[in-house]
Amino acid sequence: MSQAPIDALAPKKVGIIIGSTRPNRIGDQVASLIQSTLTEASTPNLTLSLIDIASFNLPLFNETILPAMVPAQGEFAHSHSKAWNAEIASYDAYVFVTAEWNFGLPGGTKNAIDYLYHAWIGKPIMIVSYGIVGGMGASDALKKTLEGMHLRVVETRVALTFPDADPENHNMSPGLIGAIGGKLIEEVKEKWRVDSKDELLKGFGELKEMLV
Repeated sequence: MSQAPIDALAPKKVGIIIGSTRPNRIGDQVASLIQSTLTEASTPNLTLSLIDIASFNLPLFNETILPAMVPAQGEFAHSHSKAWNAEIASYDAYVFVTAEWNFGLPGGTKNAIDYLYHAWIGKPIMIVSYGIVGGMGASDALKKTLEGMHLRVVETRVALTFPDADPENHNMSPGLIGAIGGKLIEEVKEKWRVDSKDELLKGFGELKEMLV
């Protein structure tokens, strides 16, 4: 039996999660660039929305109940936990945009994930990382965590690398200097927009297939 095309199905919501929470970040700019690119391959029944972890002001996980126990054995005590879980639960699939800090996930990103369980288990998710060498350390760690939480991670993971960055020789490229200050410069935007488009659309295609 053949599957119905995605545009013939019920409306679906895809959340693009901005993982970075630091004040002078580029995560929001990277996520907006990805949203713009993926919109080109979207369908009328598919909506792409940004989800900003920073806007939820999540403290270091402070619930007495474990997320996996909610709601079967109790509820969260704090409003920030309830709001974050409700937001994530309202989407059918996700694109997670993560930076890399010290060869792994930023602490704020991991903390936000630790608040979640039933809100998103079983749902498809695509990983996009960025960093000096593409953020693959963060991407690998995120994949392991999400698969352990029973999300369905798409095969294609996109790694966005800053042009001309040379970490071995401590070469701070203009793009990397801009990123440290919270600005995604046009040179980097254009490179990622052009060079990563096919891979982004490939991963997005895999995500859409999982939604059918």
